[in-house]
Amino acid sequence: MEHQTNIVGGPKASATGPGPEIMAADTLEGNDVYNAAGEELGSIQDIMIDVPRGRVAYAVLSRGGILGMGDKLHAIPWHALTLDTDRKCFILNVDKEALKNAPGFDKDDWPRMADESWARDLHKYYNQDPYW
Repeated sequence: MEHQTNIVGGPKASATGPGPEIMAADTLEGNDVYNAAGEELGSIQDIMIDVPRGRVAYAVLSRGGILGMGDKLHAIPWHALTLDTDRKCFILNVDKEALKNAPGFDKDDWPRMADESWARDLHKYYNQDPYW
């Protein structure tokens, strides 16, 4: 059976497919992220899983740079992102200036979500309740 794509790279909803509610994480990687004003903020580079809790911990937003060089990476709490199935992208309710000032990290020095202090500060910055 051939899969048809209709939502952010995922399989088209059908009686035999998972639909947009359950998707493979890699189908969401590379998708653009916009704010409510329609400004492009970057794209999803990775989706990080909290293995012990069995939850998505955060998405890695990549912005700036050219061909992966010089990108600034941001950990975005998963619940701060909204999937826009019509436009096939994610919406993050933050303006560009707030994102420029947001805590970021280098591709060679990833944050530890297991550090609860860091994780709480991250969720607070994006006005999100911690998922744990």
